[in-house]
Amino acid sequence: MSKQHILAFPYPAQGHVLPLMELSQSLTKHDFRVTFVHTECYHNQVIKSLAHENPTGYDQIHLVSIPDGLEPGEDMNSVRLLTEEIHEFMSQKLEELIENINQGEGGRISCLIADESCGWALEVARKMKIAKVVAFWPAAAASLVLKFCIPKLIPVEIIDNDGTVLQNQMVQLAQKMPIIKSTNFMWNCMGDTAAQKIIFKFMSRSNKNLKVVDRLICNSTYELEPAAVITLPRIVPIGPVLASSHLGNSAGSLWPQDSTCLQWLDGQPPCSVIYVAFGSLTLFDQTQFQELALALELSNRPFLWVVRPDIYESTHFPEGYEERVGPKGLMVKWAPQQKVLSHPSVACFLSHCGWNSTMEGVSNGVPFLCWLYFADQFLNESYICDIWKVGLRVDKNKSGIIMRGEIQNKVEQLLGDENYKATASKLKRMAMTNVKEGGQSDKNFKNFIKWVQS
Repeated sequence: MSKQHILAFPYPAQGHVLPLMELSQSLTKHDFRVTFVHTECYHNQVIKSLAHENPTGYDQIHLVSIPDGLEPGEDMNSVRLLTEEIHEFMSQKLEELIENINQGEGGRISCLIADESCGWALEVARKMKIAKVVAFWPAAAASLVLKFCIPKLIPVEIIDNDGTVLQNQMVQLAQKMPIIKSTNFMWNCMGDTAAQKIIFKFMSRSNKNLKVVDRLICNSTYELEPAAVITLPRIVPIGPVLASSHLGNSAGSLWPQDSTCLQWLDGQPPCSVIYVAFGSLTLFDQTQFQELALALELSNRPFLWVVRPDIYESTHFPEGYEERVGPKGLMVKWAPQQKVLSHPSVACFLSHCGWNSTMEGVSNGVPFLCWLYFADQFLNESYICDIWKVGLRVDKNKSGIIMRGEIQNKVEQLLGDENYKATASKLKRMAMTNVKEGGQSDKNFKNFIKWVQS
C-alpha cells in the first residue's frame, strides 16, 4: 500500500516556511509522503543554502517549486507583490502541479496543508477535489483572533473600512488576552500607508478561509494562550512545532547556517552569552546599527550576534570594533537558532519577537529583551512582558532610536533579576510538556494524524 500523500504550501516568507517545514518533517515520521511547495524564487535560495549544508531528516520531503510570476530583480519580500500581484498567476500553476502529481507515481494528493494566509491555495485544493483541506497558522493564536475580530472593530469605530486606526487606545479582545495599542495592530505596522491598506485588505479577504477548510491547526499551545484558544474554538494547537531541534540544520532556511558558533558557545561560561538575532526581515539604519554594536561592546559580556548579509551591506561596524571586542563577541551571517538557544551558555535573547523566535526562546527557557520591528511582534511582546513575564522591552528615544544606554540598562536589569530566568524555566516546562507523550499538543497532533489517515 502506497503512502498517503500530503502537499504542504507555505506563505513565501521565512517565518512561515520554517514551521510548516518542521511540521512536514514530523508528518513523515507517521508514514506520509510530503511534497513541499516553494515559490520559484524562494526555492532557488533554499537550494542554494542547502548546497552549503547537510540537513538530516528531510529525505522523505520532496521539495518542488511553482513560478511566482516575479520578474528578475523584483523584491521577494514586497508586501504588494506577495499579497496582490502573484496569486492569480500562482493559482493556475498550483493547479497544474497538483494535476501532474496526481498523474505521477508518487500517489494522488489526499491532503493539502496550506498557510492560513494563502486562502487562494486552499480554494485551489477544493477546486481540485483534494479530500482533506487544512489551514496552518504559524503565529500566535491571539494574532489570528485579532484578524478574525476585524469585522467587530469597524462598527465600534476603532478602525475604518480600510483598516485605518480611528482611536488610539488600548484594546483587549478577550479577558486574559494580551492588551495592545490599536496603533500596533498587525496591519498598521507594515510600513507606509499603502502597504498597510494592502495588508488589511488581504487579511480581511483571507478571513473567509474557514469556510473552505476542514481543520485549522496552530503552532501554539493551550497553556500558553488559553484565552485565545477558547475564543477561537475551531483552532487546534499542536505546538511548539520544533522538529528541527532534533535534526541537523533546517531545510527551509534562506541562508547557510554557521554551525561554528556552537563551538564558540562551548567555550563560554554558563548563562553568560547575549544572543542577538532579528529574524529574516528586520533592517537597521547606520545610527541604530552602531548604537546596538556599541551597547554590546560596553556590556562587557560575551555576545553572539546574527548579522544578516543584507543588513551588513548597508551598514558597517564602528571603526576598530571587531578588534576591540575580540573573542568576546562573535558575529555570524546566520545561525542554527534552536541549537543556539538550547545551549547552556546562552543567558538571554535580544529578539524581534517573531513567533518562531518566541516559541524557540520559550521552549528553551531563555529570557527575552524585546526589540520590535513590525506586524504581530507587538502582540508577542505583550505575551512575553505582560502575561508570561519572561522579558523586558527596550524603548526608543524621541528620535525613534534605541540608545546604547537603554540597551545596557535593560540587559543588566534582565540578567540581574533571577526571577526572569526562573519564570522562563517554568514556562519551558509548561510548553515542552505539551509535545511530550500524553501532552495536550501531542494528543491534538495524534488525533489530527488519525483524521488525515481516515
